[in-house]
Parts: sequence; C-alpha cells; structure tokens
Amino acid sequence: MLTRRDFGLGLGALGLAGGLPALAQNLRVMKVANTAAVNDPQQCFVTAGQHPKLNFYKPGGVDVEYVNMSNMTQALQSLRGGHVDFGPAVPGILLPAMAKDPTLDLVSVYKWLPRNANVIVVKPGSPIKSAADLAGKRIGVRSQGDSGIVVTKTMLAELGLKDDKCEYIAIGDGAPAGAAIDNDRVDVVVSFDTAAARIELMGTKLRYVPITPKFAQVGSGWICVPRKLLKEERKALVALFRGIAKSTIFAHNNLDVGIDLHWAVYPESRPKGRSEEEVRKELAFVLKDRKNSWMRRPDDPDQRIGASSLAEWKANIEMTAESSKNPKLAEELGDPNRLFTNELIDEINAFDKQAAVEMAKAFRL
Repeated sequence: MLTRRDFGLGLGALGLAGGLPALAQNLRVMKVANTAAVNDPQQCFVTAGQHPKLNFYKPGGVDVEYVNMSNMTQALQSLRGGHVDFGPAVPGILLPAMAKDPTLDLVSVYKWLPRNANVIVVKPGSPIKSAADLAGKRIGVRSQGDSGIVVTKTMLAELGLKDDKCEYIAIGDGAPAGAAIDNDRVDVVVSFDTAAARIELMGTKLRYVPITPKFAQVGSGWICVPRKLLKEERKALVALFRGIAKSTIFAHNNLDVGIDLHWAVYPESRPKGRSEEEVRKELAFVLKDRKNSWMRRPDDPDQRIGASSLAEWKANIEMTAESSKNPKLAEELGDPNRLFTNELIDEINAFDKQAAVEMAKAFRL
C-alpha cells in the first residue's frame, strides 16, 4: 500500500522522469477505443492524470492514446484487429458477439462506470410515463450500432415485453438529436446521461423517465482487453488502470480542475469562439450526474475501484439473453468466470485513496 508520502512523490515524478531517456524509450502507449467519437472533458476521469503536474501514468511506463470510434461495434472490431489495446465493454453488445464467435477472446478487467448511467428522456408533455411505454415506440438512438438499442431491449425484456414493434432511429448527438425530439421524429430517446444533458443544453426541454428496477442496479461500463494482452502485458495494464483509478478520484473531487487538465493535455478539444465561463457551465451540467456514476454506490459491498462480481455478470447474461431473444446464450458462453477477472484489482487499488481525495480537493493548477 502506498502511503500519503508515496502518493505525493508520485505527483512530481515527471520532472525527474523527463531527464531519463530510458523511461521514454520504454513507454508503452496504450490505445483506447473512444466510442464517444470526440475527445472532450467527459474523459477527464482518464486524461487528468496525463498532465505533468499529476503524472499518474508515465512513472509506471505507460501512457494513453485516444482513437475515436463511431460505436461499440466498431470498438470490438478494432480490439479484435489489434488496432487498439482496450475499450468499452457493453454486455448487451459484447456477450452476443462472443457467443457467436468464440475466437473473440476478450475479458473485462475494470469496471469504470459502476452505477447505471443510462437514461430515458421524452418531451415534457409526452404520454410516456414508464419504461413499459417504450414498446412499439419510435426510439431515438445515437446510431444504429449504439447501445441504446440494447438498453431498450433489455428493459422491455425485464418487464416481459417485446420490442418487435419498436422503430430505432439514428438521431446523432446534441442539436440534431434535440431537433428530432422537438419535431416529433422520435417519441423517446434512450442514451447515456451525458448525451441527454447535451440535448438539454441545445434548448430542448426533457423529462426523465425511470429506468427499470433490475437494470438500474447493474453497472453500465466495463473496460475489456484481449486475453492475450492480459497475459503478456499484465504489469502495463496494472499501471494503466491504477492511473485511471487515480484520475477518476481526482476528477470526481475536483471536476473544474480536471477539466482544466484535460484542456491542457488536449488543447484542440477546447471549444473555440466561446467564453470559458459559458463552456465550463455547460460541462458542469453535462457531468453533473456522470461524475457520481464514476464512483461506486455507498452500499456496494465491494468498494475496490474497478472490481466486478460473478453475480452481476450472471445478471448481465440473463438480461442479454432476454433482450437478444437467445435462451441458449448462457450455454453458448460457457463459464461466466471467463468473461471478467479481478486479478488486477488489488494491485490497481494499492494506493492511499484518502490521500488522493485530499490532494484532489486541495490541488490548484
């Protein structure tokens, strides 16, 4: 376990490491499939630690490179092809793909979104009052490969309903999505909390409809890697996810500075032609719910950052079997223990978290 002193020393390590060519030569740049399609401060739970004043990655011999993707399906294809090293694992998309193709040998190693960050949104006057009302409706999703489709199927299946009369319509993000709602091209949008917040920022009024109870208790974001990479580069993956864990704590406890750090590392992501006050106000709105979803629920029996459980993966299989209308999914997948691992988690968590919280709150750029 790292002490507070150890944690503090880690923050300034880049000043020393900058003079060590061997470290730079051995730096393993880990490429991530970014299904948000753009690099912006919603990724500060990863990117904050790339700033030299925090330096959470390079002392461990790793760094992160974002590769933009249009959807989860493209991310899986890129992982298979070795074009990226790690990426998001959405069970409703990942599990059917692995059942269909056993050579897709991916394993989820880190739960980055332990709370459910999916939302259902409608116009304020919509007759839709519950998830059950989604049946037979025109469902707005980001794209035809978006997880909103699987989320809708999952919730309807939980309620014993079918989605066979639903129409899934790709509406994009932000202003185009808002226009689709305002102009009644869709009846409802199923997406992530951040996407819904961006629609609201464009001036579209939304009402949030509760997601289904069983689905609400399941996390919504894991990170998977090829099993071969886990075997061959275990040390690098521990360093990578420990850096993400520290960055997550930092961004949760000091979001304003987390945004500043992201912009400093990726200056091209700073919006042009707008006041910083306006942009910062918008980001605070977009991340108001997401920053809490980065952290485990207080009643979660396992408080280790990134940890998964067999029970939740069995629940994922059950819900996916229902939503994909494949009652043989569990049989096709085999042992559910192969879908995830906690073997890196204790090492990832081997730092003083309270010291990290205190440092984040006191930190000024």
